[in-house]
Amino acid sequence: MALRVLFVSGSVGLGHVTRDMAIAAELRRRHADVQVVWLAAGAARDVLREAGEELLPESDEYGDYLDERVLAAAGRRPFNANVLLAALAAREAVRANTGVLARLLAEDVCDVLVGDETYELTQLLAGRPELRRRPYVALLDFFGVEAVGWRPLEHLAARQFNRLWVRADERLFAAGGYRCLFIGEPDDVPTGRLGLGLPRRRSFALEHYEFIGHVLRFSPDAYRDRTALRERLGYDARPLIVATAGGTAAGGDLLQLCADATPAIRERVPGARMVLVCGPGIARSSLRVSDGVEVRGFVPDLAAHLAASDLAITQGGATTTLELTALRRPFLYFPLEGHFEQALVAKRLARQRAGVRLRFSEMSATRLADEVAAHIGEPVEAEVPPLDGASKAADAILSMLP
Repeated sequence: MALRVLFVSGSVGLGHVTRDMAIAAELRRRHADVQVVWLAAGAARDVLREAGEELLPESDEYGDYLDERVLAAAGRRPFNANVLLAALAAREAVRANTGVLARLLAEDVCDVLVGDETYELTQLLAGRPELRRRPYVALLDFFGVEAVGWRPLEHLAARQFNRLWVRADERLFAAGGYRCLFIGEPDDVPTGRLGLGLPRRRSFALEHYEFIGHVLRFSPDAYRDRTALRERLGYDARPLIVATAGGTAAGGDLLQLCADATPAIRERVPGARMVLVCGPGIARSSLRVSDGVEVRGFVPDLAAHLAASDLAITQGGATTTLELTALRRPFLYFPLEGHFEQALVAKRLARQRAGVRLRFSEMSATRLADEVAAHIGEPVEAEVPPLDGASKAADAILSMLP
């Protein structure tokens, strides 16, 4: 009899769904009778469908949080994304998705439920005991939200988010049948309090969460022969720069900066080849590029192109920077300004001595060209973090099966 595992891949972008697919692959490898089904929205849903995964019909009702109104609230300035303001603006979408989840969980839809950064799911189960009909495994890579602006409302909202987060966790742990897996290491969690009268972040996480290291969707060994890799991908011996914007529209300004800087880069690095990867969130036609700048849309095997590069340029997302660190490629990264989670990623990268952190608001095309010339092709001696998170997550999920 097949054992059914439902993954709710609920966060924005593609980093979460790709790690979920890596965990699902481990589940299938370890247990032949596991059947994995999915609930996902937006670009994640498209990636899963393209990969031949089984999506529940309710995925068509499960909405994407990043509509134009939410994006406007999150980033009022170029290359700026305030996650907390986006969450406040997305409350209507959260309520709608909570309704989809409530209807779904009232049925015998799975034997184990897995949610990746699905905070509305955690809140729903904490408040509706009758829906706790199967074990629940939560995946997350940060704990606690932070206010990054001066507005009092933002600081009050951060404390309220964190209070609800702690209360939901405490209820679910007390009820049983709940495990929370932190994708990362204890040092990734700040030590300060979640807010006035709330526990310290790292202390609470160490007491309640299981730290499993990081999840990588590929083996770096598969890309060690860079000469053969570049030949397979159609790259010649010219210096290769790959700039990627991630799975949302937030990185469009960064790609435009890379396009604008290409003539100056070629003055400093003769023959340099610039490849811009838009991903699913940015229209290729939205970029103004000069002759010789290559613009690509969604690239399924982006890791191969990153491995082939002499330098990568990216925003400060956790997944792409982790992949570049594991591949030991030099890279420049720009954390989205106002994005507290990417600020946490930057602290991890600093500990690992990986990448060169730059600030978009202080950057010009000329300065970017100087940074590219200074770092392209340089040796990388970064400390690669534990990468066995998919294996540990699969073990935890399988332990919850009946």
